[in-house]
Amino acid sequence: MASEQQLTAIKGAKVLMVGAGGIGCELLKTLALSGFQDIHIIDMDTIEVSNLNRQFLFRKMHVGQSKAKVARDAVLRFRPRISITPYHANVKDPDFNVDFFKQFNVVLNGLDNLDARRHVNRLCLAGDVPLIESGTTGFLGQVTVHIKGKTECYECQPKPAPKTYPVCTITSTPSKFVHCIVWAKDLLFAKLFGDKNQDNDLNVRSSDATSSSEHAEDVFERKKDEDIEQYGRRIYDHVFGYNIEVALSNEETWKSRNRPRPLYVRDVLPIELIQQNGNADKTFVAEDPSSVSAMASLGLKNPQDVWSVMENSRVFFEALRLFFVKRDKEIGNLSFDKDDQLAVEFVTAAANIRAASFGIPLHSLFEAKGIAGNIVHAVATTNAIIAGLIVIEAIKVLQNDANSYRMTYCLEHPSRKMLLMPVEPFEPNKSCYVCSETPLLLEVNTSRSKLRDFVEKIVKAKLGMSFPLVMHGPALLYEVGDDLEDDMVANYEANLEKVLSELPSPVTGGTMLTVEDLQQELSCNINIKHREEFDEEKEPDGMVLSGLTQHLAKEKDNTASTENGASTSNASEAVSLETKEDSEIEILPAGIESGPNGKKRKLPDMSDATIPDSSKNELQDIDDDDGDDLVVLDVGSSDGSKKKRLQ
Repeated sequence: MASEQQLTAIKGAKVLMVGAGGIGCELLKTLALSGFQDIHIIDMDTIEVSNLNRQFLFRKMHVGQSKAKVARDAVLRFRPRISITPYHANVKDPDFNVDFFKQFNVVLNGLDNLDARRHVNRLCLAGDVPLIESGTTGFLGQVTVHIKGKTECYECQPKPAPKTYPVCTITSTPSKFVHCIVWAKDLLFAKLFGDKNQDNDLNVRSSDATSSSEHAEDVFERKKDEDIEQYGRRIYDHVFGYNIEVALSNEETWKSRNRPRPLYVRDVLPIELIQQNGNADKTFVAEDPSSVSAMASLGLKNPQDVWSVMENSRVFFEALRLFFVKRDKEIGNLSFDKDDQLAVEFVTAAANIRAASFGIPLHSLFEAKGIAGNIVHAVATTNAIIAGLIVIEAIKVLQNDANSYRMTYCLEHPSRKMLLMPVEPFEPNKSCYVCSETPLLLEVNTSRSKLRDFVEKIVKAKLGMSFPLVMHGPALLYEVGDDLEDDMVANYEANLEKVLSELPSPVTGGTMLTVEDLQQELSCNINIKHREEFDEEKEPDGMVLSGLTQHLAKEKDNTASTENGASTSNASEAVSLETKEDSEIEILPAGIESGPNGKKRKLPDMSDATIPDSSKNELQDIDDDDGDDLVVLDVGSSDGSKKKRLQ
């Protein structure tokens, strides 16, 4: 039973939930039943059939509808007197700015990607709003508390880096279905529908291009007056036929490997079926471009069916056609999104056709989506446990009960007869560029790298800024925004194509750049160090950013005292692998930190608790399933970085 003080805090609270998926459904229900009266929900997703086994607020009749709105309606049926405000929108939309966040007493996250999590973290810091993070994958889960100036922010510790594969394996010698998915998603999809100016490792030379031609025709450029069916056949024959023959020409490669089989349209699909594809959707009407589906157009209903090569080829052509007919305005700006049905269909079909070429077993769309989105499907019980823990921490935050805050980790197997592992939060990392404003260091060849490289590879990709502004002293080098004059936009676009040292205010070694995101109200200083050469394999970006959270490792040999005289505590180093569920991301630190003089810090009701080796192994085994988002902290690591426990 909640105390009078708790009930007062609950009833007077205004809460923002971000995400209405697996965790979100459980969380909204638990908030409503706990007495919360004013709840706001943001979620851009619509309900899919695959959600129904665990997102219990949704039914089959709700498929295609807004998750946030349906969740609201479902809860109001049993709690009609509370206020629930849904937003079917992206949390990164400009409407959800710092002022919007400031109206809430606490923000509860149940997001599925690192970029959005970082964005919410920064808005909460800027608005001084407490944030409670969460995630699940299978039987594993966690809840963490982030209070500005008192605990670590979400970005104080290293975040998992996506698993990467050698380019030569992806482009020439795939041996696993995940290799085919990466090829279809990051190379073919990006080449056809993404930024044409981005570097791409696909062979774009057509089969009739002479070897001496310096400017061989790019086969991916659609010819004038070429209809979509002709273009599709040409792309198909090039990537699944001609490119395979080119690979086969290197006999040395295939001495110890199975030789792939080139596939041409004529071999797998009669011309009549391709033409039928063009008429397949006459009875299929989709007003919303995002709901366009090749499966629906072709009458394929079950996403768990494994399609034949012919069926995959039909989906390939139909998805390509629908992109050009129904979503032509998006072409050139698209990037793969696991929640984009047509994109998933195209990538599944392309990956399966390539897999057939290389003798790799084909997979269903359901399986392919899981691999493409790094998805580990969730367990409903884990979501319910995590939702309950979120509400417990939210009530503590509303009462300002800092001494009781806990980061809690849900384990698959008991440790000291406990499945829930509570750990006291840490103070902010003084080296965090987000909440402590520590300058970063960028090594770059200022005579070769362009401002565009800096903006795309560093400011957007590494720092997660959506609306960046780049300054060198008082000089404004780059800015984005809808309110800019045309001449300013042209000027900034011109700057993007200039190398750093030739900008109006030259950027050279020793320069300090300031980058800002006005929506996130985040500012960061970057010291520039000129460097001539980079290892193409290990440093493919041609620039190296340091200081994000690496300062922690540099402090590992220090024994400095804190301001109040207490020694800093050893914390285990993160070994990061990220896994996603289709509605939650999992970031799981499972380490127990050491206290002063190297003694293990006691957890509540536990003595010298550690996670046994067997549990650690089970957590790490998730990586074998091609999941990449799980963070496991080595327990009792003697050489870990130092973090200070929240006092």
